[in-house]
Amino acid sequence: MRLFVVGNFDKPLVKPALDAWLPLIKSKVELVGVTDEREGDFGALQADVVLVLGGDGTLLGTARQLRGRAIPVMGINFGRLGFLASFTPENFPKDLDELVAGRLPVQRRMMADASVVSADISCPMIDHNEVKKHRRFHATALNDAVITAGPPFHMVELELGVNGEDGVRYFGDGVIVATPSGSTAYNVSAGGPIMNPDVEAFCITPICPHSLSFRPVVVSDRSTVVIHASRVNEGTTLFCDGQASTKLQKGDKIVIRRSEHDILLIENPHMREWRELAEKLNWAVTPKYNETR
Repeated sequence: MRLFVVGNFDKPLVKPALDAWLPLIKSKVELVGVTDEREGDFGALQADVVLVLGGDGTLLGTARQLRGRAIPVMGINFGRLGFLASFTPENFPKDLDELVAGRLPVQRRMMADASVVSADISCPMIDHNEVKKHRRFHATALNDAVITAGPPFHMVELELGVNGEDGVRYFGDGVIVATPSGSTAYNVSAGGPIMNPDVEAFCITPICPHSLSFRPVVVSDRSTVVIHASRVNEGTTLFCDGQASTKLQKGDKIVIRRSEHDILLIENPHMREWRELAEKLNWAVTPKYNETR
């Protein structure tokens, strides 16, 4: 097995842990490289597994840098939540044995493909090949593509359409288009629904809409979501996974569809999704009843 390590070495515990693990790793697999999360494009990487040391943010960046390569990714959580990086440093020696033995489950996670087409370009937004020819920005996202109002923080005006239908206009602070993996991130904070990771869909969640009736919507992963930036601020920005970004101009069209490539995520078999939601997000926590009555 050829193993490649990506680390967030800004986290103080990552390098000492890796230094301690290197003899064990080299005794069980072929170590083909170690790199910082901010370095390199992994599109030509020759490895069987990518080991990510950091948090969910490090894993999100690695997923994009793989450029569609079908290499399983295993995340060791040195961050706060660890929804995607679901393995713990304490259990790494045992989990490495399970990895080498091929006993760890691998799940496909869909990714979003986000493109920006300038206002002066006229092409059918639901034609992916035409969009690819004319886009000025492109990025993939494992969690979400988010449009935020930005400074001077006036409300922006957006038009949202799906599969070529006329857009629905609304005013607010932006919009989130989340994958199932990202439904527990910014999406849930903004009032969007939690989706099971194996659901194939997008959730479109408005950010502080100036309307009492604009609710989050779940659409099929086969949908093409087109957002027209009718009125924006100087700082209005599209973020993909909070990392890759571009400023938006008035009239820009943001086209979001399912990526042609999924990410292969190695799952921790000891983690249970519903239990993790309850423990990490306090989901479905019962009221604090007065037991004396």
